[in-house]
Parts: sequence; structure tokens; C-alpha cells
Amino acid sequence: MTRMILLMLLALASGISPATAQDWPTKPMTMVVPFAAAGGTDLIGRVVGKRLGEILGQQVIIENVPGAGGMLGSARVVKAPPDGYQFVVGTTADAINQTLYKAPLYNFSADLVPAGLLGSQPTVMLTRKDFPANNLQEFAAHAKASQAPLQMASAGIGSTGHLFCNLLNVALGISNVIHVPYRGGGPAMQDLIAGRTDYICTLSATAKTLIEGNTAKAIAILQRDRIALIPDLPSTREQGLPDFETNTWFGLFFPKHTPEAIIRKLNTAIGATLETPEVLEQFKKIVTIATPPDQRSVEYLQQLVERETAKMGAAIRGAGIQQF
Repeated sequence: MTRMILLMLLALASGISPATAQDWPTKPMTMVVPFAAAGGTDLIGRVVGKRLGEILGQQVIIENVPGAGGMLGSARVVKAPPDGYQFVVGTTADAINQTLYKAPLYNFSADLVPAGLLGSQPTVMLTRKDFPANNLQEFAAHAKASQAPLQMASAGIGSTGHLFCNLLNVALGISNVIHVPYRGGGPAMQDLIAGRTDYICTLSATAKTLIEGNTAKAIAILQRDRIALIPDLPSTREQGLPDFETNTWFGLFFPKHTPEAIIRKLNTAIGATLETPEVLEQFKKIVTIATPPDQRSVEYLQQLVERETAKMGAAIRGAGIQQF
């Protein structure tokens, strides 16, 4: 009874009646994608948004708001009215930005309310095609024995690939490395293919294309188990790192004070979306693993945000990355 009263007070405070929350949505919704069109986050957002609109009976309009490593788009939703008509695709980048920036534009765990986890893309470690190692053990041995430092490419300082490779370096006990940041993943990958850098940590969707094209060498998928979409690529657990796992995850978030009835309704719609065969087929094409049922709750995503923010913060500080 007390909980119901509190929910009613919150709804009234935000200008939304409980009845309105139950009726939601009555008009099109906006899904903010905080990265450019045609990127990995955008593709996932469009696949999910289309099906969510069908389930909820209202169109989901995709709006790309890139900038500051995804922070501008998320900050926009933080400031939006908490009426359920704007939500953002939050990712691992949001967790990174909490430490990467000296003054982040929002508090990820407090200013955005999770609605549900959509899925994740594993990370793959690739080397140039002619690199003299075929697994993590050989890679680490070569790095430690080499007089010249290895060239580690990334999409930029503080990017997921930069942090994930740094975490891997620490786990392997190697330090003879020079970070080569690029203005995006495309240029970084081109230089790896050309042999101008030694290795990179990238999303599985990108890696799969390069592996199939035989333009780079795959060393490991950076998680405990192999995935069916790249079945021949050994995991970190198989290669002596049983607890090492990094991936990029994607979830939907509302502004704080959004009524719980709306949050729960979107959460239910997310679950139905992830059970749709057409969505799962599209996820396979972009090498995305749909969230399993036991990880789809609002509470699970909130806990993930807090864990990942702490983990990414430790990685940034451990790597000595300068804050912006």
C-alpha cells in the first residue's frame, strides 16, 4: 500500500497520472541512439525499435545524437520529460564516460532509469595477418621477448577497444606496448590490415568480416566461452585466462522519475522483442547475442551499470588514461 502511494506521488510530481502511465504509449516514441547512423549501436537500435513499435502499437522513431563518446545523446534523454516518450540506447560507453571525463554530463546510475538489457557484442582480439603468434600464450611470449614495443591500435583514447586491450595486456602481464589511437574504428582497422600496427580489440561484428576475408589473424574471443557465430575462435578461458571477459552491452534507459508502470511495460515489450525470430535472425547478421531471459529484468541492468562503471573506472585509472 505504501509503495502504491509513493508511485502515485511520483507520477503526480512528474505531471503524469497513474491512468496515463497505464495507457502509455498513445503517440510515437523517440529512441535516441547516441552514436552515428550505420554503426553497431544504431543497427541494434533500429532492429529493436521496429519490433518494439509493433508490440506497443506506436512507432519508435530513431534519432541519432552522436558526440562525446555517446554522452551527448544520453545527456539529452536525462533532461527529457519523464513521460515515457524518449529513451536512449545506453551502452558500455556510458560506464566508461563516468571516469573518462572529469565532469560527465550525467550520473549514469542515478540520472537514467534502466528498462532492460537488449544484448551484447563480444570483443575479439585481432593481429595483423603476418604476426608471429597464433594464440594468447604465443602472443604474450612474443611481446615480452620483443625489443621493439608492440603497436596497439584503437578507435581512440578511452574507446572500448582501448580499454579492453589494456585489460588484456594486464591479464597477460605485458607492458611493452605503444597505444596508437585513431579517429574511429575504420581507420584503425585499415592500418591493421595494411600491417602498420600489430593488434586491436574490436567488436565481433567487425572481426567476423575480417576473419572471413582472411585480412587479419584472429587470436581470441575475449570471454569465457566460444560463440556459435564464430565457432572456430578459441575463448580466453581456453587459453589460460578463465575469468577474463569483456564485451559491449546495449540497454534501454528512461529519464529518472519515469513512472514504474511505463518502465515495466517497456521491459515486457523488450522481452517479447527478444523472443521474435526475425529479430534474432537480424541479431545473428550483426553478431549480437540477445539477452537471455534471466538477465532481462530492470534490476539486473541496474546492477550491471554499477558493476561496469566500477570496472571501467578501474581500467582507466590502471592504464593511466588522462581524463578529459
